[in-house]
Amino acid sequence: MDSGEFFGPTAIAGLKGLACPILLYNVDDPTGHRDGRRFDSLLKALPLYDLVVVVRKETEAECLSLGAKQVMRVIRSYDEVAHQPFLNPTHIPTEFRSEVIFIGTWMRYEKRDEFLLHLLEQGLPLSIWGSRWKKSPHWAKLQIAYRGGSLSGRDYVAAIQGSKICLGLLSKGNRDLHTQRSLEVPFAAGLLCAERTTEHLEMYQEGKEAVFWADAKECASICHRLLLNDSLRENIRVAGQKRVLALQVGNENICRKILTHLRIG
Repeated sequence: MDSGEFFGPTAIAGLKGLACPILLYNVDDPTGHRDGRRFDSLLKALPLYDLVVVVRKETEAECLSLGAKQVMRVIRSYDEVAHQPFLNPTHIPTEFRSEVIFIGTWMRYEKRDEFLLHLLEQGLPLSIWGSRWKKSPHWAKLQIAYRGGSLSGRDYVAAIQGSKICLGLLSKGNRDLHTQRSLEVPFAAGLLCAERTTEHLEMYQEGKEAVFWADAKECASICHRLLLNDSLRENIRVAGQKRVLALQVGNENICRKILTHLRIG
């Protein structure tokens, strides 16, 4: 079951009649507070799953306290097919080429708009792709950087690979220490520039496989420096792609680990 938000105890009990293991895979924060009552049905059904798979330590502990039989924590993943980079970068359409890019949704209370506005005020050549940005109270100043709505498929890969630097912003409401972008960006041949967290530092060697920052001021400074140094930027990008492959966190890898864990358990 992917996410599981629409399935309560009755539905999962019915699935148990299939006489096969019932697994839950959830990369959100179902035991957190950002999404209100979105995961109420899932939480009630937790004890019925044979294995619950989550992506953060807090969720792992909280699912166990709510009666989950067995909980496994994994890193998020990229998709080996959907996020495959262009073999020939010259085939990336012009409209998806940029200097510094952020791909993501405007979210109330996350202050992503304030962060990106600070980058613009620091003179960073920023491009923004994603939905709901017109709802931002800072839209009048941000719209100069806005390139279009949410991206998917080859357009998503083109925007990552076609940028010189790709920003990875966390969801604080979701207690994130890494996101899907943390893996998708390096795999899709982009240079990851994200917040410095314990999990990011475990994944990548700072300054050699990815770059990290503590705030918007440091982020702007790092981006300006990288934009002036093509060879350094390319070295980090290539090293980051090699590292994410070595981590073995593609969807196939993660699914294999989950199934192996279940057989052992």
